Amino acid sequence: MATIIALTNQKGGVGKTTTACALADGLAAKGKKVLGIDLDPQGNMGFSLGLDIENCHTLYDVFKKVVPARQAIQHTDCCDMISSDIMLSSVELEFNGAGREFLLRNAIADVAADYDYIVIDTPPSLNILTVNAYVVANHLIIPMSPEILSLLGVAQIKETVDNVRASFNPNLNVLGILLTKYNRRTLLAQEVSEMADNIAKQLNTVVFQRKIRTSVAAAEAPAHGESILTYAPKSNPAFDYSGLISEIATALKIN
Repeated sequence: MATIIALTNQKGGVGKTTTACALADGLAAKGKKVLGIDLDPQGNMGFSLGLDIENCHTLYDVFKKVVPARQAIQHTDCCDMISSDIMLSSVELEFNGAGREFLLRNAIADVAADYDYIVIDTPPSLNILTVNAYVVANHLIIPMSPEILSLLGVAQIKETVDNVRASFNPNLNVLGILLTKYNRRTLLAQEVSEMADNIAKQLNTVVFQRKIRTSVAAAEAPAHGESILTYAPKSNPAFDYSGLISEIATALKIN
């Protein structure tokens, strides 16, 4: 059965999708079979890995039982992928009955055993889609940029994590907080890093030692349909993500 890792933060613009793509690519480079799932109605993960998200079956079609998950899987250069589009935003209204927290778990039940790892990109909000990711995930990674609003987003995740653990997924583990868009020379970055350490203690987790620097290449990579690791392997963020993946591999005992 696959190990499932979800990227989460209710604040947008913190590098969730960039991290999800890099993680999927990095795990695949280690010889692991990886499935990416785009749980964000903006469809950024699928687009960033080169998929035509306008002309394919999506996660919304799977939820609506138009097709099974296996028929919605597309292939990218680094991993398999179930993409999404704006229709996924209607899930909150359309699925309002008992058990809607298990939509994703039920949807991927038939394919999860085909993969070593499943990487989920979540929306920048705490809604039923995010809860579905928490219910099915083994581990959460929380990217955050060195900004006060991003820090508040991380702090608010704790209540949701505690509720999901109490009601649906007692083994949900917060693998770590990841600082992105990091410039160690700024005073704000240093202050936010210290506050992130405090929040990590509350979540019974750590701040990853590897911090992700920014570069123009990170912004360019999605337009080329590649992860930062493939698009600009010698860039600062690619170097940092490679280190992060090694750190995660050690934590999860990945060969």
